[in-house]
Amino acid sequence: MAEKLRDLSQPIDVALLDSTVAAFYGTGSQAERQAADQILRELQNNPDTWLQVVRILQNSQNLNTKFFALQVLESVIKYRWNALPVEQRDGIKNYISDVIVQLSSNEASFRSERLYVNKLNIILVQVLKHEWPARWQSFIPDLVSAAKSSETLCENCMAILKLLSEEVFDFSRGEMTQQKIKELKHSLNSEFQLIHELCLFVLSASQRAELIRATLATLHAFLSWIPLGYIFESPLLETLLNFFPVAAYRNLTLQCLTEVASLHFGDFYDQKYVRIYTIFMVQLQNILPSTTNIPDAYANGSSDEQAFIQNLALFFTSFFKYHIQILESTAESRAALLLGLEYLINISYVDDTEVFKVCLDYWNLLVLQLFEPHHNLDNPAAASGVVASITGLMDGLGPQLSQRRQLYSSPVSKLRLLMISRMAKPEEVIVVEDENGNIVRETMKDNDVLVQYKIMRETLIYLTHLDHEDTEQQMLKKLSKQLNGVDWSWNNLNTLCWAIGSISGSMMEEQENRFLVMVIRDLLNLCEITKGKDNKAVIASNIMYVVGQYPKFLRAHWKFLKTVVNKLFEFMHENHPGVQDMACDTFLKIVQKCKRKFVLTQLGENEPFVSELLSSLPATIADLEPHQIHSFYESVGHMIHAESDSMKRDEYLKRLMDLPNQKWAEIIGQASRSVDVLKDQDIIRTVLNILQTNTSVASSLGSYFFPQISSIFLDMLTVYRMYSELISSTIAEGGPFASRTSFVKLLRSVKRETLKLIETFVDKAEDQSHIGKQFVPPMMDPCSW
Repeated sequence: MAEKLRDLSQPIDVALLDSTVAAFYGTGSQAERQAADQILRELQNNPDTWLQVVRILQNSQNLNTKFFALQVLESVIKYRWNALPVEQRDGIKNYISDVIVQLSSNEASFRSERLYVNKLNIILVQVLKHEWPARWQSFIPDLVSAAKSSETLCENCMAILKLLSEEVFDFSRGEMTQQKIKELKHSLNSEFQLIHELCLFVLSASQRAELIRATLATLHAFLSWIPLGYIFESPLLETLLNFFPVAAYRNLTLQCLTEVASLHFGDFYDQKYVRIYTIFMVQLQNILPSTTNIPDAYANGSSDEQAFIQNLALFFTSFFKYHIQILESTAESRAALLLGLEYLINISYVDDTEVFKVCLDYWNLLVLQLFEPHHNLDNPAAASGVVASITGLMDGLGPQLSQRRQLYSSPVSKLRLLMISRMAKPEEVIVVEDENGNIVRETMKDNDVLVQYKIMRETLIYLTHLDHEDTEQQMLKKLSKQLNGVDWSWNNLNTLCWAIGSISGSMMEEQENRFLVMVIRDLLNLCEITKGKDNKAVIASNIMYVVGQYPKFLRAHWKFLKTVVNKLFEFMHENHPGVQDMACDTFLKIVQKCKRKFVLTQLGENEPFVSELLSSLPATIADLEPHQIHSFYESVGHMIHAESDSMKRDEYLKRLMDLPNQKWAEIIGQASRSVDVLKDQDIIRTVLNILQTNTSVASSLGSYFFPQISSIFLDMLTVYRMYSELISSTIAEGGPFASRTSFVKLLRSVKRETLKLIETFVDKAEDQSHIGKQFVPPMMDPCSW
């Protein structure tokens, strides 16, 4: 049977091919499917199989077999078309056209064979990319003429035109030369009048819903590139607006109007745009009243209703992006503009990431457009380098900008609330709510969320510059609702605090100081009055994030800084997932920005904070994991680095390293009595931990770490040499693979950490003094160890 199919010197046995295709698609056993797959691959690769396509299409009873034949034909059209004789090319072209007309002219066959017809349409368009316009000049007139003979045929002609537009304008790159693409675009442009007349005729005369939808879909594909006269100097826009209120055509019509809204050129058609928009807004209020709770409507709506809200977001953002200023010209259009912005703000609350991204991109653009002229007006040098121009700018634009700012004051205020309510999570926050509603430590960063946070942060900063007072009032009002329980939820508190942290530096210093004091005070009060470990973990996470975002304020207010740091020390004893990590991360961030404050004796205190901290160090780090202790030691190293008195600095370093040095001395002392102590895996882990602690301090102290590294250096080399020998002997001796491998990996970790400590110190020391260069020769030659 396989040989019979492979022999293409005779007409192919279509019934046998049908059974082979059926076996491939699952009616046979696995062995039969594999055999069928092999036969079909051979037929596809055979250069003569395409000659059997017409026979297969005429005689097959299996749709999958017909698709197989059309795949073979499509491959020939794509890659071998111009090598075929003219009569064969004309034969394929005429046959495909005849089958399409035959199936599309009859309602029953068109509906039952729709998938087959769609594939034939694709094949026809592939032929057109080679034949039209040079060798098939009459195609568009023939198609339009055929479309007028039958409504089902017209519907399919619309589908072909849509495919042709998409192939030429959207998918042609890589499949056709630039010259060929240019030629096809020119032909479509020059012959679009016939298509335009056909579309208008259908929309005005037909009552068939399927045909109208197909026509609207075709128009949508054409609107982005056709000559503007066909859009603005014909009844097309009025026709589209007439279809917009009809539910069956609403989404397709809105997509067409969005394409028109996305066109941007000169101001010649400005009044047309104003008219389109005002009529559209009247109709929209009847379809979706402005009082509608759009997020609820979206959540509870059908797929078509959800698609309508998505399309509405695209329409408003496209229209406002290119034409918002022309809507500011009259009182009527300004009212419609403000109503449209109100709709868009409501849509922005829809719980759908893609819808929100569409809205957010536009809001970011709008506030930038509102901010930049005011910024330049406040800073004339930024606007122009010529004094006369500056004066003219100040005199002419001042009142105009003030009026524009007043026009947008209400929607911009609502936009602030939106940004605060939906603020994305910053990178620094690692205490999160999982999909089950539990508070956990974040294990993986979501890059999409981080990108969204950056856009929202920028948008909210612009909004704050436009009106500091409104931003502050809205944030404090939301915070008060957290305190009194009216609006309490993890998400509400999180987004509010992320928003508060994001605007650091965007207020005047005095206002920012007052604002931050109230925020931290309220958050600390909230932490005190709220019950439940999860609740406290969320509040603690937010306190840590907010204080970490305002280092300038912390530097200026020592008592507040000390209170914050002591609160972080409290959080370091909290064993809720993520809280200790975030406390250590925030401590490091604050110390890096405020390190000088910790080594000065502040007014009313007896000693610098760093000395007080070192005295209580064991108790502070008692509940921390090793990696958290390393972060803590790095933070204290930054404090010590800020001390200018070398004697005090060395004393602080000695006190800081007292705990690890005691343990190190204990291990080295035991090893001096019996070297086998160093083979114990718990001891090896302790050695590794001590080295990692030293590396963390070296990274922040640089050359000032010299007294510490010099005190352990020789013992460190001895341990390094001994572990190198132990690795070699362990591998040579053999033993159980798993235990041997884990032991060797642990030893190698110690060796790597030893080198890392030395390299960290040398790199940092070389950046700061010549100590590192003096220390390089004995330290960087492991072979001499």
